[in-house]
Amino acid sequence: MSKKMNSEGSVLCKYAWSGIGVLTILVLLSRCAPPAEEPRTPNILFIFTDDQAYWGTGHSGSGQLVTPTLDQLAMDGARFTNFFVPTPVCSPARASLMTSRYGSEVGITEWINHYWEGTLKGREPHLGLAPEYTTWAEVLQQSGYETALIGKWHLGIDPPFHPSNQGFDYFMGFLEGGVKVENPKLQINGKDSVFSGLTTDVLTRGALDYLSQRDPTKPFFLSVNYRAPHAPWQPLKKEDFSRYATLKIDLPHVDYPNLDTVEVTRRTREYYGAVSSVDRSVKSLLNQLDKLGLEQNTIVIFTSDHGYNIGHNGVWHKGNGHWILTENPLASENIPEGQRPNMYDNSLKVPTLVKWPGIIKPNTVIHQTATILDWYPTFLSMVGLDIPDSLLLHGRNLTPLLKGQEVTGWDNDLYAEYSTHHQSRTHMRAYRTSQWKLVMDFLNPDRHELYHLTEDPDERINVYHRAEWDSVVRHMEEKIIEQMRKIRDPVLLFHKN
Repeated sequence: MSKKMNSEGSVLCKYAWSGIGVLTILVLLSRCAPPAEEPRTPNILFIFTDDQAYWGTGHSGSGQLVTPTLDQLAMDGARFTNFFVPTPVCSPARASLMTSRYGSEVGITEWINHYWEGTLKGREPHLGLAPEYTTWAEVLQQSGYETALIGKWHLGIDPPFHPSNQGFDYFMGFLEGGVKVENPKLQINGKDSVFSGLTTDVLTRGALDYLSQRDPTKPFFLSVNYRAPHAPWQPLKKEDFSRYATLKIDLPHVDYPNLDTVEVTRRTREYYGAVSSVDRSVKSLLNQLDKLGLEQNTIVIFTSDHGYNIGHNGVWHKGNGHWILTENPLASENIPEGQRPNMYDNSLKVPTLVKWPGIIKPNTVIHQTATILDWYPTFLSMVGLDIPDSLLLHGRNLTPLLKGQEVTGWDNDLYAEYSTHHQSRTHMRAYRTSQWKLVMDFLNPDRHELYHLTEDPDERINVYHRAEWDSVVRHMEEKIIEQMRKIRDPVLLFHKN
């Protein structure tokens, strides 16, 4: 209310009781009362890390990793215990985020290699997310939102693929898959500049500046896409790394044959430090929302593009994993020595937290299966938008789960895909239920895997060749084929031939 309105209201109230008509008094009293606030469209702060495993937070890990900000965020809102990505590597997972489609549908099935010559397939300088796919950023932008992306894109470097042509009003970050840990070269306002400092801190400063300088007349959607905790991890700030520098790491799979425990320990310590740098940065973002008076009208979402392994099942990295052993298994025709492409849960499962003031009850825990495909319809629902009839989206609206509403018939099965072609050659397709998980490699049938999750949640024992589970294999294979047909997976044609 303006000072002028306050002044006028005070004068009217002072003399209201001198009138003689009851109706007059009621009318004047109505003008004394403050006007009712109009419903406000919520802002959204989407924090998207790179390579952060489900076990990579304090509240869901071994207890050695310290993430007070993320733990508090989980307590203030909702956390998912079964949130997955459909592809366990950067670019196709990010394409699924932006389109609610599978990577095989949009032509991105592996991390996009813009520059590196040393891969099996070679460079892909002109590959990216085609403009024909309408992103949620475009829908929000057209509805009046100010949209901003700060950080990693990795969905194409050619002009048609640029974030500014995919629905973002503002972009500060890098188009490629990686950037230096320190003093990164980032693009801002269409120009490349070298920024001083650790990349995580540089991106955080950019986000803080955006929040303070944005158009206050519009709701905003800010996506902060951190590079961390992607390797390499060093250098790290002392405050982030010192508590882990000499920590005796609780190894996840210490009895795995030939496990390189020295390397697992070193990498886990540094990984923890990188996660702590993210936690510290998230605290800065939340403090900025509070400082600017935006906290109560801003939905905060924290998640990652895929999971990670460090010693789990003898592997480090994600879906395009590497052995971390003192002696590697022999190479095969399509799998070079040292490589371990996989669809383990640790590669597919990500931490996911949502704070929605006044809507989500504190300490909400959601056990239903959800995926990165679900963000598109969920974003639109959160801000009161309908899904355009012209769009084909595979995701489901998560807001009923977030609001604690009774949801019947929720399908908790998961379908996932990954065709590798840079470090190995595979066509992996997976189907997961609460009891079983089948992974089929249509290019390398000797690599089929079946895990009995209820008895073996860490996926250590492949029971694919056990005759007692033949009926399970047949049922799960049918489910995989059904999903491949549904999305017109090109690999299905290959398999038939």
